[in-house]
Amino acid sequence: MESYILSFDQSTSTTKALLFDQGGNLVTRSDQAHRQIVNDRGWVEHNGEEIIANLYAATQTLLQESGVDRSKIKGVALSNQRETAIAWDRRTGRSLNNAIVWQCGRAQHICDELDASKAFIHSRTGLHLSPYFSAAKMAWLMRMVPAVQEQAETGTLVLSTMDSYVLYHLSEEKVIKTEASNASRTQLLNIHTGQWDEEVTATFGIPLSALPKICDSNALFGHTTLGGLLEQPVPIHGILGDSQGALYAQGCLDPGSMKATYGTGSSVMMNIGNTLLFSEDLVTSIAWSLDGECTYVLEGNVNYSGATISYLVDDLGLLKSVKEVEALAHNAKDIEGLYIVPAFSGLGAPYWDANARGLITGLDRRCTKAEIARAAEQAIAYQIADIVFLMDEQSGHRVKTIGVDGGATNDTYLMQFQADILQCSLNVSAIEELSGLGPALLCAQTCGVIEGGTSRMREAKVTYQSQMPVQERNRRYQGWKQAVRRAMVD
Repeated sequence: MESYILSFDQSTSTTKALLFDQGGNLVTRSDQAHRQIVNDRGWVEHNGEEIIANLYAATQTLLQESGVDRSKIKGVALSNQRETAIAWDRRTGRSLNNAIVWQCGRAQHICDELDASKAFIHSRTGLHLSPYFSAAKMAWLMRMVPAVQEQAETGTLVLSTMDSYVLYHLSEEKVIKTEASNASRTQLLNIHTGQWDEEVTATFGIPLSALPKICDSNALFGHTTLGGLLEQPVPIHGILGDSQGALYAQGCLDPGSMKATYGTGSSVMMNIGNTLLFSEDLVTSIAWSLDGECTYVLEGNVNYSGATISYLVDDLGLLKSVKEVEALAHNAKDIEGLYIVPAFSGLGAPYWDANARGLITGLDRRCTKAEIARAAEQAIAYQIADIVFLMDEQSGHRVKTIGVDGGATNDTYLMQFQADILQCSLNVSAIEELSGLGPALLCAQTCGVIEGGTSRMREAKVTYQSQMPVQERNRRYQGWKQAVRRAMVD
């Protein structure tokens, strides 16, 4: 009998409703974009109520346009933007402040205050002390928003990542839960025990009672009628952070397998199996927890990948659309020494310099918007390469093939340059919606809709092989490292 899984991908820019059939094939999707609320300090926020409204609007559109028999939807899954923190009322689900988006560095001063505890925090959580993660954002909310302070005192406060907030509003039971992959990105989870760490939460000044219950990634999280769009409640199974969702859907189930997701930011992940490995330059997170067993990853994140191109379009006005970038990059002059370092909110892995600032270096009169566009594309590839090279070195795995996904994988210039700089093969996923597919597969397997794993996703739509001579690659990459050092100079 034909069955479907409805998966939501609540990402940084949009909320997507995705309908997958029992073979894991995408039937249809519906997207609803939400506002990027940026103030004059560069703080980045999302409105929680707007996101929930968009989730239901996307669902209604999807169901109307697909025409599927709604009784054949057997489960609901969720992937979400990670690290974004939101404070809300456990009685009503009402948000107490706009969500602080993962890109936002407003809590740097809190991390500065906790500098003496950074080694301790890393040893417990696997994450380096940074305002990028949720803990410092939650601490900022506790300090700066009176309503958050008041509800902490009355015991009605929830501090969570977006999965918990969406889950509450989806579920008939109004559950307050999270799962291991998202919890591991808060900087509050003890990665050794898989539970909230009382000493770490106390260090950040966050009440343990305000945090959701941690579950397996394939747990039964509750039931939903999708706001009354279904006649009978269906189970919510399968929740993963968006990057972990893509890792699962890519079929990166064995130690040493790796994927890179190209979105607003980028995530590079390597599966390291069920043995913890700590790095001074990268972070260690949970890939997923299935039936009580954790799989771990090494991860490095790029704050500004697709967002670098958006900056050229939306802020500088150099381009009318991001769609122009690929053609411009292909046709641009090759100017030796021209680099963009997009450190608009500091640099993450592997540099961890919150004070670094963006720069363009190597400009001369030959530079037009085409050359700037090419340098921006190359900056994405260089940042990914920084992380991949470290993973190779520190994990002991020599990566020869990387699964890649995200909208930018349609950009032939970027993908070829990435393969050239990495000197390895890139397998572009045959489906773009991997973040939503990962938890959908978990949900389908748990509900008995499909059997087996995700090996089918190893098939690539296209493969890019390195074509650049090693000597040229080395020269270009060394020039990038010099440019980064300039961005980090006080």
